[in-house]
Amino acid sequence: MTMRTVVRAVLLGALVAATGCATHYRVTDPGSGKAYYTDDISNLKGGGVRFQDAATGANVVLQSSVVREIDSAEYDKGVAAKGGR
Repeated sequence: MTMRTVVRAVLLGALVAATGCATHYRVTDPGSGKAYYTDDISNLKGGGVRFQDAATGANVVLQSSVVREIDSAEYDKGVAAKGGR
């Protein structure tokens, strides 16, 4: 391999790592239909979830929820729609 090929491979790997590491979620409260956006969720022993809402910064605990992994475009759109960022 030439040095140029090695440099390209390293740069491509860094780009993939930087964009692929972020996981985003939409968490919906089925009772109210309210959607929250977050990038970190903790499962609670009793079956609920705890997370920080990206739009408001509020810590949220839901006993019943629907959690769906979403891409960064949907995450950014959802957070912006709630008045965050």
